[in-house]
Amino acid sequence: MNRTKIYMNRTKISCAIVTALAINPAIAQQETAKAKAQIETIQVTATKRTESIQDVPLSVSALNGEALENLGVESFNDYVEFLPNVVFQGTGPGQNEIYIRGAATTQTNISVSSVQALQPSVAFYLDEQPVSMQGRNLDVYAADIQRIEVLPGPQGTLFGASSQSGTVRMISKKPDHTGFAAGMDVNIGSTKGGEMSNSVEAFMNFTPTDDLALRVVAYNDKQGGWIDNILNKPGGGGYTGSAVVIDRISGGVLNDPQNTPVISPENGGLVEDDTNDAIYAGVRLGMSYLINNDWSLLLQHTAQSLETEGVFSYDPNLEGESSVNRFIPEDNDDEFGLTTWTLKGRLDKLDIVYTGGYLDREISSTIDYTGYTNGGLFSAYYVCQYGGSVAAEDERCLDPTKYYKEQTDTSRITHELRFNTDVDKAWRVTAGLFYDDQELATVGQFNIASTEKFPDLARTLPGSEGINSDGGPFESGISFVNDVTHTIEQVAVFGQVEYDLTDKLTATLGARWYQIDDTFKGSTTSTDVSRRIRAFGTQDPAELDLATGGDGPGVLQAAIESGQLDVSLLDDSGTLTVDDTIFKASLDYKLNDDVLLFTTYSEGFRPPVTNRQGGDLASNQSGAFEGFRIPVYSTTDSLDNFELGMKGDFLDGILRVNATAFYSEITDLQTSRYDPTNISFLVFTDNVGDAEIKGLDADITWLASDNLVINAAFSLLDTELTSVNAELAGIAPGVGAQLPYSAEFSGNIRARYYFELDDGYNGYLNASVSYTGDRLAGMSMDAYVTEDATRLIYGTGSGLPIQNEAATYDGTSFKDSNGDVFQGGRYIQESYAIANVSVGITKDDWKAELYIDNLTDESAVLYIDTQQFTPKVVTNRPRTLGLRLSYDFY
Repeated sequence: MNRTKIYMNRTKISCAIVTALAINPAIAQQETAKAKAQIETIQVTATKRTESIQDVPLSVSALNGEALENLGVESFNDYVEFLPNVVFQGTGPGQNEIYIRGAATTQTNISVSSVQALQPSVAFYLDEQPVSMQGRNLDVYAADIQRIEVLPGPQGTLFGASSQSGTVRMISKKPDHTGFAAGMDVNIGSTKGGEMSNSVEAFMNFTPTDDLALRVVAYNDKQGGWIDNILNKPGGGGYTGSAVVIDRISGGVLNDPQNTPVISPENGGLVEDDTNDAIYAGVRLGMSYLINNDWSLLLQHTAQSLETEGVFSYDPNLEGESSVNRFIPEDNDDEFGLTTWTLKGRLDKLDIVYTGGYLDREISSTIDYTGYTNGGLFSAYYVCQYGGSVAAEDERCLDPTKYYKEQTDTSRITHELRFNTDVDKAWRVTAGLFYDDQELATVGQFNIASTEKFPDLARTLPGSEGINSDGGPFESGISFVNDVTHTIEQVAVFGQVEYDLTDKLTATLGARWYQIDDTFKGSTTSTDVSRRIRAFGTQDPAELDLATGGDGPGVLQAAIESGQLDVSLLDDSGTLTVDDTIFKASLDYKLNDDVLLFTTYSEGFRPPVTNRQGGDLASNQSGAFEGFRIPVYSTTDSLDNFELGMKGDFLDGILRVNATAFYSEITDLQTSRYDPTNISFLVFTDNVGDAEIKGLDADITWLASDNLVINAAFSLLDTELTSVNAELAGIAPGVGAQLPYSAEFSGNIRARYYFELDDGYNGYLNASVSYTGDRLAGMSMDAYVTEDATRLIYGTGSGLPIQNEAATYDGTSFKDSNGDVFQGGRYIQESYAIANVSVGITKDDWKAELYIDNLTDESAVLYIDTQQFTPKVVTNRPRTLGLRLSYDFY
């Protein structure tokens, strides 16, 4: 048998996904060391039926394990080399979100992502099971995979919620009934200025009987760090506590902030080089049983642990592009177990599939939260002595060191029953039922190193007890606690009908009805969330008067009756229920045997998100904020998509061109908001307005000779806001502004040259260059505010470029350090280009390859993190030289 091997040093699903979008099926199917004289295609299940990728009338990219090997994808950050229309944004392994075709808004702070994050707009599937999660997508190591499929654009009729802007499917290799096979891959790499990395992956496939096949996969991947935690030097370019910054964000409580003594944080005991290690370790067990000629059963279990230390960003205010000042030991332990089952069979003329899965995930993390002092409301209350018994001359601010500690447990069970009619008939139907039950239980605690004025800020939670904790009393250093349980139950009925109008023209109609019940329970230090949401559901006047801490009799009732607050989706128990039907329609025309033309209309959606502090009146009751209340929930945002595409082979099969032009309209685009000086000191979700996206995706493969394969891919995007809600004027960018995180142009070109050697040896050379254009960071125009705080804390600005988007920024009530009103602007994540090269030899069942990733040692700006009020830059791994070896046993 032929085995697709994976050579993945620090490989994750994120690498594979993005490569899939850039790769052409030709590379994915090359099974030998010598190039073939034609472009081959692969079979995909993008429509939940197996068919050729060139015959699927929608934009689909796919690759297999051999393609990953050929492209030399090795690290999480290397994926950006192959980024035509997909973006991964976040702060490190297990802390990233996926965006496709520019449909993105501001990300939720990782410290509240388990509590108040938006639902993902891109669905991620492991085999048949959806495993997408809000805030922290499951980070699955790409071991022993059959292929990766990426479906840009809404896929809601067949794949449901979270498929608003696209779907990513990772298909693992299944037990093989043809006989015994085994193999091992090892990898070692040396990173400039960093630690060594190494990985081992092995598999074994065996068949105890003709009807039974078993497969075992195991892997361990240690990714060496390269970010250095250097000694903090207050007043010497390091982090220096600023009473001016602390006081202004707290509304002005210090008598003389310019001269108030401040203790700066110390990190002498934490100074260390190469702090950002990551280790993936896991196993997958599979069993395939052929019940009879018509029926088969597949059982699989995947268990994985991901352990990281440190951070994956650098501080642009410090020397070099690999230095940070961190004041708390940081770690993230992320474990999951996924058990899946699939029963396939045939009843008369119907193909039947029943599939299900149970996912259990546990996250335990500690995050340095010292930066909250520079932008979090009430910072002076937490860390300063002032007023009361303290004389003005004795006012001082204490050690600002803080940390956030989280324990989150998530479970998810899914069931899907579907059937397909005969694919050879003029009428073809795919239809089914879907059930999904998710539960997320989390406790997050914010701890301050020293607080003297309020030593018991978060002594107990409101209500009699916590949902996932005992409700307190907590230790004295804890300043705030989130203790919530979030459950989402979904049922859906879906179907898709294809009809051959002629032997060349086919029409497709699809629809999906869904109902989602979303229950949000628990408490924060400031709010009994369960009671508040129930009050909105029952609209009991007495409960409403108590819900937000005493707005006054009848005030919330009046806000509901006037339409200022929408609570129509809540029932008496506080459960939010939404149901709707979405549609898809397409026409595809087979111009000839080599060219397919198609046009598609499709709809996608993202469900509402309940807010912890819904109903609260904005703290600033002037200007655009007069009368503003935090919405009880952000409403569903929907995406309508129109596509026109072509897939074709030309010049006797040596040139393949696939291209799709698209236009998308987003209504009520959801976003995460944090506006402490105007509204609330807690993060909440809202609808920013409407947007439109226009673009073109294309990939080209040319077999230049029997030995040379050249592949190119690119993405063009034009994104803009078409309307902005009134209360966001002066905070979010205005009408016509670009959506964040996606470049107007991204592209890459790759070449692979094969050659023969003596004595049966074969060799190859790989080279690739990729380019990613400028991108904007986030939706809030707070870059100048962040820069001003940075100058006060570090003595100088970050040097990062800012796009000026408004004369004034209304997101704060204070002025800058020069007494001027802040302008509105967003950080620019600047463009970059990365080159990789490799050379390898093969013979029979073994292979050796030398590679250099990031040949020019480019330090790319992957993501600018402003979630702690001074910018940090998430970057890629420096130049890495490595060796891959593999051997198969048959």
